[in-house]
Amino acid sequence: MKEYFLLFVGAAIVNNFVLTRYLGLCIFFGVSKNFHASSSMGLAIISVITMSSMLTWVIEHFILIPLGVLFLKTIVFVVVIAVFVQLLEMVIKKFMPTLYNIWGIYLLLVATNCVILGVPLINSEAHFDFIKSTVNALGSGTGFAIALILFASLREKAQFSNIPKSLEGLGIAFILAGMLALAFQGFGGMIPL
Repeated sequence: MKEYFLLFVGAAIVNNFVLTRYLGLCIFFGVSKNFHASSSMGLAIISVITMSSMLTWVIEHFILIPLGVLFLKTIVFVVVIAVFVQLLEMVIKKFMPTLYNIWGIYLLLVATNCVILGVPLINSEAHFDFIKSTVNALGSGTGFAIALILFASLREKAQFSNIPKSLEGLGIAFILAGMLALAFQGFGGMIPL
């Protein structure tokens, strides 16, 4: 149990994809203007990463490896992720149209987000079993959500601050992201992976 806990915390905090590996920045900067949009996008990313990692593990170990077509891994993973994002888009559009309008193009960017594809590939390269793959995916998604929520909170707070005209908009956003990344870099090396 300790091993799974360390894997989860390591993926969420120590090796956070956004703040320590600098992946998935398009969604990070695009959606983080609004706290509600960021928290719901975080949940979407957690679900897509976790479900796609689980399914890609099953496909890899029960179809690709037995058939000797492991070289198709990346293509198959991309298709699986695209299907999940398309299903998520249909559900959000049908049941939560306001949220769908807030997310805009960024919902479709989830399908091409390097984090969403990176996690199943990292799980595969690390030869994680099904449970470890799921825990790593859940931790990675949670870390992405934490980064989005923290950054959205900072950006909303900055809207009410006296910021020099030259730093308004993306200028202050990059400074805040850098400070947040420095804080997360402090966790580096705490959990060996």
